[in-house]
Amino acid sequence: MQSNNPFFDDMARMASGAMSGFAGLRQEIDQLVRQRVERMLAEMGAVTRDEADALRALAAGQAERIAALEARVAALETPVADTTGDATATDASGDQPGADGSSGS
Repeated sequence: MQSNNPFFDDMARMASGAMSGFAGLRQEIDQLVRQRVERMLAEMGAVTRDEADALRALAAGQAERIAALEARVAALETPVADTTGDATATDASGDQPGADGSSGS
C-alpha cells in the first residue's frame, strides 16, 4: 500500500532542489579555487604543463641534433688526423721533397 503524502513529496522536491543548488555551488567554488591557484602560480613564475612539455620536446630535438653534429665532426676530423699523421712522418724522414720543390738536402 502506497500512501500519497504531500509532506514527503514536498521534502523530496526540496532535497532535489538543494542538491542541484549544491552542485552549482560546488562548480563555482572549484572555478574560484582554480583561478586563485593559477594566479598564484603565475606570480611565482611557474610554467604550465603544456609549456614544460614543449620545452622538453625542443630539448630532445636539440640533443638529437647535437649528437648528429658531433658524429659528423668526428667523421670529418678522422681523415684529417690520418693525413696529418702521415704527412708529419713523411716530412720528418726527409724522403719527400719540400713544399718549395727542393729535394730536402
